[in-house]
Amino acid sequence: MRGIIMLEKINPDTLLRLKKWGYLACWMLFLPMVPFSALVGREQGTQNLWAWMILAVFFILVPVVDYLVGKDPVNPDEEKQVPELSQDKSYRSLPLLLAVAWLGLLFYAGHVFVSNDYSSAGMLGWIMSIGLLGGMIAINLGHELIHKDPKVENWMGGLLLSSVTYGGFKVEHVRGHHVHVSTPDDASSSRYNQSLYDFLPKAFVRNFKNAWKLEKQYLERKGKNNISIHNELIWWYGISFLFAVAFGVLWGWQGVLFFVGQSFFAALALEIVNYIEHYGLHRRQLQTGRYERVTPAHSWNSNFLVTNLVLFQLQRHSDHHAYAKRRYQVLRHYDESPQLPAGYSAMMLLAMVPPLWKAVMNPRVEAYYQGELDQLFREGPRINNIA
Repeated sequence: MRGIIMLEKINPDTLLRLKKWGYLACWMLFLPMVPFSALVGREQGTQNLWAWMILAVFFILVPVVDYLVGKDPVNPDEEKQVPELSQDKSYRSLPLLLAVAWLGLLFYAGHVFVSNDYSSAGMLGWIMSIGLLGGMIAINLGHELIHKDPKVENWMGGLLLSSVTYGGFKVEHVRGHHVHVSTPDDASSSRYNQSLYDFLPKAFVRNFKNAWKLEKQYLERKGKNNISIHNELIWWYGISFLFAVAFGVLWGWQGVLFFVGQSFFAALALEIVNYIEHYGLHRRQLQTGRYERVTPAHSWNSNFLVTNLVLFQLQRHSDHHAYAKRRYQVLRHYDESPQLPAGYSAMMLLAMVPPLWKAVMNPRVEAYYQGELDQLFREGPRINNIA
């Protein structure tokens, strides 16, 4: 889809340079929305309306701008541009700086929650708004960082996930999801014709349990005790507990309510995205009983520029699953991958209405698997086969 802005006419090198500043520009717009919506609402006495501002921007304004701007026509050249971009330290610094900003913003948002005299509707709007930001920063950037080897990045990823009480994602995503993606053994891969509301509780429960199981297996292979300081999940959930204690000390039960509430909605945003990313896709089972290797064909791709900048190219998910350690700035678009009709912000809304979701997405799944539709109705997750 072409937007009103003809990106294809821009020199690829120029567009890559513009994208470098685009990541920062998007978040220089998003982050100030938190104090802006809090302060303007308080001054005007309309704080209960302004509490919903961030949700409105993400789910209404961003899809419109996505449509107007269109898709990103540039893939970095593998031989020259990918090595240069990968070594550019500014790309590594931005997620770390944004992570620190998120931690400060989280506590500021807690202060606003208890001091802005919200009604019940306003409190819900504020918790959901900050939870959405938590999904966009704490979980999305946490996801980027936990795939990286340098300890400062890997540990910051864990801290970000702890700030939304989702530390198990650090273990389950890397050792579980990336191994079993698009197979019946992965709770984060939604099945053909499965509704979001059937998917969510199964994903929450199985992913939490599987994280502890995977960590136990890992420690046993290392000859270490599961219930010990060596279990990183104990550390990450322990940090989440300390966050809750800090919010309780600062603002009492309302502070704890805010922290737990925003954590839930951040995790909810993640699992809705998980539902979208692999809906109906599957890896073929070989004669050996194993599944074919993961390729860009096993994730839905979306190449809308604005949402890609906001989400650090998470939507180029096909390349991420094929090459998990690639940094966000060098993720590539594949025309041959299954393509979503819109960016994640619009697709999340669509997923919340199962009849509309199935009307839009089922024909795309069926067209992609034309000639082997029988495989779309395979058995569900085999709980005893989780590795």
